Amino acid sequence: MAIDAATNTFRIIVVGGGIAGLATAIAMRGPQREIIVLEKSRMNKEVGALLSLQPNAQKIVEQWKLKDIIQKAKPTAERQFRILDTKGNIHMNIDMDGKKYGADRMVYHRQDLHSALREAALSTELPGHPVSIVTAAKVVSCDCEAGVVTLEDNTTYQGDLIIGADGIHSVIREAVLEAGNHELVHPTPTGVSAYRLLVETANLSSKNVDPETFDPKRQATTLMMGHDRRVIMGPARNGDLLGLVGMVPDEHMHETSNANSWTTPGSLSKLLETYNDFPQWIKDIFAQAPDIALWQLRDIDALPAWVAGRCIIIGDAAHAMLPTQGQGASQSIEDAEALAAFFSSTTAKPTLPEVSLALQKVFEARYQRASLIQAYSRQQAKPATRKGSVKVTLNPAEFLDYNCKYEGAVQWLEQQKSREVQGQ
Repeated sequence: MAIDAATNTFRIIVVGGGIAGLATAIAMRGPQREIIVLEKSRMNKEVGALLSLQPNAQKIVEQWKLKDIIQKAKPTAERQFRILDTKGNIHMNIDMDGKKYGADRMVYHRQDLHSALREAALSTELPGHPVSIVTAAKVVSCDCEAGVVTLEDNTTYQGDLIIGADGIHSVIREAVLEAGNHELVHPTPTGVSAYRLLVETANLSSKNVDPETFDPKRQATTLMMGHDRRVIMGPARNGDLLGLVGMVPDEHMHETSNANSWTTPGSLSKLLETYNDFPQWIKDIFAQAPDIALWQLRDIDALPAWVAGRCIIIGDAAHAMLPTQGQGASQSIEDAEALAAFFSSTTAKPTLPEVSLALQKVFEARYQRASLIQAYSRQQAKPATRKGSVKVTLNPAEFLDYNCKYEGAVQWLEQQKSREVQGQ
């Protein structure tokens, strides 16, 4: 049913009920606010995979006072970032100092985090009114100026603010770009495909590997690189699970990946063939995975706009990035924090100029930072993945500081303006 727009309530429509959409709905809760999340799926089961919240995002979530709910997601703190070669030699070992960054890097099973965020959104204990979540609600169009979204069945929802958290194939992104007379931007192949696996660590006790080289329960992200291929590994659910992502240039693939689904089954024999030059213990771990998912990695170039009228796009809709920095979910959390910060004084139904001003501040606070992290994630996947890609000169340790020392959108924007005044 359509929303009655006659009250003085600040009505917020969030398109997309994934991590970005639910986090934003939680952040935006407050007095005299009605928040509705429109999710095209039935939310029966979130995709099984691991994701991380880096310190920059984890400390934001902790500020939302969700500790008891988030603990149900069994987060695993990671204390190190390690880089190995295919002989097991350690080339880099960076300690992840939670005190230095204000929070630990936490790894979650995606299902667990999604369930926790959904519980928080629906909670009657948190500030503001519980969020309404409408499933099987596929948005097909959006009028950015009027703040109206239309579903596949022609149902319309009107809000004072429309937040597009609908992923890399975003409908709201198209509406925002069309409203600004910009060319549409579509996800583009990066030339890299990825295998995703989850293994129970209890099944790995007999694997022949020196624990100094690799321990599946070590609280660390381990990156093994060689032969234009890489494997990223880390534990979750208090060490009960080991997640692995194998990234392979498409020219070295022995099977065809799928650009439209990250749950397309992959072949164990083809995976082992692709990683033939890697240590036997890695291949033994691969063989223990009950399922192998394979997909072609795609991202989008930095967009000319995120905002039009009453609409803004966030998360993968605005700045989809490759998993090499583990910052995809974290940047969505930063987007949510920025929206909450710049709408913090909006306690009743805002005018269009008020919405536009706040959204412009969000864009100014988020665009440069998210675009740089997006570029570095691409560069790390494969140098110069595409011609014209932004070059980033910071080394991994420097970029870790850049990522994790972030203290919120308002402070970041103030720092940027200060640098501009100083001519930096």
